[in-house]
Amino acid sequence: MNRSTTRPTSNRVRRITPVVAVAAVAALALAGCSSGSGGKKSEESTADVSAGKASTPRMTIAMVTHAPSGDTFWDTIRKGAQAAAAKDNVKLIYSNDETAADQANLVQNAIDQKVDGIAVTLAKPDAMKDVVAKAEQAGIPVVGFNAGLTDWKKQGLLSFFGQDESVSGQALGTKLNGTGAKHVLCVIQAQGDVNLEQRCAGVKKTFGGKTDNLYVNGTDMPSVKSTITAKLKTDSSIDYVVTLGAPFALTAVQSVSESGSKAKVATFDLNKDLVAAVQKGTIQFAVDQQPYLQGYLAVDSLWLYKTNGNYSGGGEEPVLTGPAFVDKSDIASVAKFAAKGTR
Repeated sequence: MNRSTTRPTSNRVRRITPVVAVAAVAALALAGCSSGSGGKKSEESTADVSAGKASTPRMTIAMVTHAPSGDTFWDTIRKGAQAAAAKDNVKLIYSNDETAADQANLVQNAIDQKVDGIAVTLAKPDAMKDVVAKAEQAGIPVVGFNAGLTDWKKQGLLSFFGQDESVSGQALGTKLNGTGAKHVLCVIQAQGDVNLEQRCAGVKKTFGGKTDNLYVNGTDMPSVKSTITAKLKTDSSIDYVVTLGAPFALTAVQSVSESGSKAKVATFDLNKDLVAAVQKGTIQFAVDQQPYLQGYLAVDSLWLYKTNGNYSGGGEEPVLTGPAFVDKSDIASVAKFAAKGTR
């Protein structure tokens, strides 16, 4: 993948980019083994000890996300977490709720269970602040991943694994400038989710044409389809639709067809069907933040901290897992992994 074209050459990005390699090398060196998938598809995933080589004492790690049900992106994150748990002799307890208050309750449940570590997403950081503080006061180490890059240090988390959503949005906006696009529709499937808002804001910041945001109900795909279709029918000047998740991109392709629009579609994030669409040419490109890696490193970092006192990123800088563009020119290198559900 062409990573060099997706990261603006600011001093900040140059400084934090090497952290990815350092964290990955540290994890592999200490683990001394390759990752394997493990666990059951239930709320509690118990890693198969025989699948890993860690001789450290058994520990329990809770992963609590803001994922909506049925989103394949989060399935990929969970697979990465399960692979790390299998390797590290960890019992992984996974739970999710897209409602911020309910997600906070899930973190409280993990605290009550006296888990050894918590990995959490901060899509709505203000709602999570108090319960994260409770975990830390209880002596439970907490790491952040996927959502919350601007807030993880404020809330005292050990580390953060993900991409800078503003940077990724700006990179996409810059790429659109090279396509000749004039009017972009950025589709946001969950209003108030800081990650999603930052992506569209980043696109608007660097894209030279007009950018409109369209809010849709991401939990109701027929509604997503009809809302995008209606917008395209009423505004024929829209020549690019940018979605913030693979399922929404595939739905947007249907909306383009039904509306009679000539707009092209690009997206953030991948799944198996999205990869096939890029290969076919119905979707122009995707921004990959490597969700499998986010899940894997979140669990592995807690194991490293508990067993060896390590801080990924030195506890000061985030560990970046993206962004990187994937398009027709290099999609073949990703397809074999997407087929396994790990990209």
